[in-house]
Amino acid sequence: MMPSSSPVPTAARFDTRSGSVVERLLFNHRLLVVVLCALVTLVLGWQATRLQLQASFEKTIPTGHPYIANYLAHQTELSGLGNAVRIAVARPQGPEGGIYDAAYLDTLRRLTDAVFLLPGVDRVAMKSLWTPTTRWFGVTEDGLEGGPVIPDGFDGGQASLQQLAANVARSGEIGQLVARDARSSVIFVPLLAKDAEGKAIDYARLSEQLEALRSQFEREGVTIHITGFAKLVGDLIDGVRAVLLFFALAVAIATAMVYWYTRCLRSTLLVVLASLIAVVWQLGLLPLLGFVLDPYSILVPFLVFAIGMSHGAQKMNGIMQDIGRGADKLVAARFTFRRLFLAGLTALVADAVGFAVLLVIDIQAIRELAIAASLGVGVLIFTNLILLPILLSYTGVSARAAARSLRAEEGAAAGARLWTLLTRFTERRWAAAAVTAGLVLGVAGFAASTQLKIGDLDPGAPELREGSRYNRDVAYLNAAYGASSDMLAVMVRTPPGQCANYETLNKVDALEWQLRQLDGVESTNTLALLNRRVLAGLNEGNPKWYEFVPNQDMLNTATASAPRGLYNDACSLLTVYAYLRDHKADTLARVVAHVEAFARENNGPQSEFLLAAGSAGIEAATNIVVRDAWRQMLLLVYGAVALLCLVTFRSWRAVVVAVLPLVITSLLAEALMVALGMGVKVATLPVIALGVGIGVDYALYILSVTLAELRRGQSLAAAYHRALLFTGKVVMLTGVTLAVGVITWVASPIKFQADMGLLLAFMFLWNMVGALVLLPALAHFLLKPALLPVSRPAAMPAPLLTPNY
Repeated sequence: MMPSSSPVPTAARFDTRSGSVVERLLFNHRLLVVVLCALVTLVLGWQATRLQLQASFEKTIPTGHPYIANYLAHQTELSGLGNAVRIAVARPQGPEGGIYDAAYLDTLRRLTDAVFLLPGVDRVAMKSLWTPTTRWFGVTEDGLEGGPVIPDGFDGGQASLQQLAANVARSGEIGQLVARDARSSVIFVPLLAKDAEGKAIDYARLSEQLEALRSQFEREGVTIHITGFAKLVGDLIDGVRAVLLFFALAVAIATAMVYWYTRCLRSTLLVVLASLIAVVWQLGLLPLLGFVLDPYSILVPFLVFAIGMSHGAQKMNGIMQDIGRGADKLVAARFTFRRLFLAGLTALVADAVGFAVLLVIDIQAIRELAIAASLGVGVLIFTNLILLPILLSYTGVSARAAARSLRAEEGAAAGARLWTLLTRFTERRWAAAAVTAGLVLGVAGFAASTQLKIGDLDPGAPELREGSRYNRDVAYLNAAYGASSDMLAVMVRTPPGQCANYETLNKVDALEWQLRQLDGVESTNTLALLNRRVLAGLNEGNPKWYEFVPNQDMLNTATASAPRGLYNDACSLLTVYAYLRDHKADTLARVVAHVEAFARENNGPQSEFLLAAGSAGIEAATNIVVRDAWRQMLLLVYGAVALLCLVTFRSWRAVVVAVLPLVITSLLAEALMVALGMGVKVATLPVIALGVGIGVDYALYILSVTLAELRRGQSLAAAYHRALLFTGKVVMLTGVTLAVGVITWVASPIKFQADMGLLLAFMFLWNMVGALVLLPALAHFLLKPALLPVSRPAAMPAPLLTPNY
């Protein structure tokens, strides 16, 4: 539809009492709005300087899950089975003797002392060859004896070294604290939730301190390998600092693309400024509410900026078109506000509600991400839907840019090839082909998405590159110690003083034997196993005596000298340790399923088998929560978006047209995750839900104009063509711009960010294609003008410059 020839009102002749109450309140007090926004920006900008980049182990685990509840209930009796660091101190391959060397052992002692003094270390549970809790047990001519692994009076001489080697062999620590080839040993460092001052552990600082110790002691001729959640988070935080460079690059790309489209510097800078102000407001609100920014929510500020650029470009484009037709800059800003405020508000509310749905997931890190994303989208209502049009009402756009925009639109209206091609998707043959292709892609994506795994799919940390220092350290420990650091602990609760009961230990012995047969379990350790070893030792090591004897006195004798890691002081809790090959999702699921089945058959008043502690046990619980929340989250996100679309358009047909392309994009994104080898976990769970935000913006802007034109009696082809000219061009610009901005992330040192860059670029582009191609095709079959309800005038985006204003 061509613009009306009605006279364009000037600013002087414009009726300031026209428009909605919201429009009059804002535009009739423009200066006050600008001043208030400036003051808010200054205050929140100062607050943003107080925002900390931090992570918490407790926030990444589902504290409400029964496994974690069991672990937390017995946490004080299970030291070292949660958040811990392993430091392997290796001797180079050249010298003979491995760790049984005076110089090496002196280095290990001093490093142990240095680590012992680090803040947040659980010093009571810390272990190395030099800690007194590392003990050996054996049978001598005097009976059953034991003592610290480092012998009393150790002087580094040959006799002391030989005694040490004998003690290590009898300690059962080979493969745990000592490598199988005896060329390295581990300092096991469990961490507390808070340090001695009551403050949460600063993982960035702790990682820096560990790196400083690594640099210091490696100069003494050893190599040091460090693994654990604290080191992983520290490396992520180091890598996240590089994210700021990619964010700046994305801003530069977006600025360049928008300027290329408008050729107007002032309006381009205002669009970017409004989006950056939204980011500042979001970052400033977080410390006010007591939140921090962690490595898993670092993408949220960029998504806020991206969504802001999408809405801001739409407002700028509308104002530019009106000014090109001769409207005053204030009039153009108010007309554009009338046409697009409701569509933009609906899209942003849908985004915020969709992000808020993540609050149902019982993982604090995801809940804080949901709050941060919802806050960011909420402030966009003020910065990009309100502040930007008001700023543009002062500055306007350059006359040359406005004239260029009008010429481009007139050329497109006259029949530009691209717009003509897209408009053909409103015809039956093209529409049928597009819908068929979309359904085929959706079915194929769903089939591929059924292969999507929950949890990690690779050993090491999938958040980092395979060749990263951390993952090389993980590979070294896995190879040198015959098992990974992934340990799952089963808690066996008994009446006080009954942990050595024969019936109980017999069940523990049976579970241990069964676990050893499972694929992925490398070794186990229990009080029952100790009893077998003690009995064989008391009988000259004869393997015939390696048996679990139903003799309560013997069990009591062995238990009395057992290390406290196998049972607690009250003798009311036993621990079954299962050392796993890796923490892949399949491995964890297999072990957990077997233990649960065993518990169902064997739990009773004398013994209750409880999952789960240890790093693998905690990750297994996290995987279960993520698995249960995955589909629920998507259903709630799309339910919220569909409900808001229904409220806005008051047509279930329009809801299907808007939402179905988003669903297909989500299915294809899940298929892409399968192809990229990405599992669904805490780091990846929110991404598709967050990506839906951009897609619903595209659909709502195009659909709102299309429906308004249909309700005015236009044909679908004419209505969609009008939507392309007014909002479709900017949808295409935004989709391409954001995809180009995030695809640069593939160069990030953080693999998680690189994967998210690919995934988000895919979603940006496919949501754009869905809005431009599949939306008009679905509209051909569903949006019959006679079936659409009559819209209230306030909800109708009027055509450009008609007396309807």
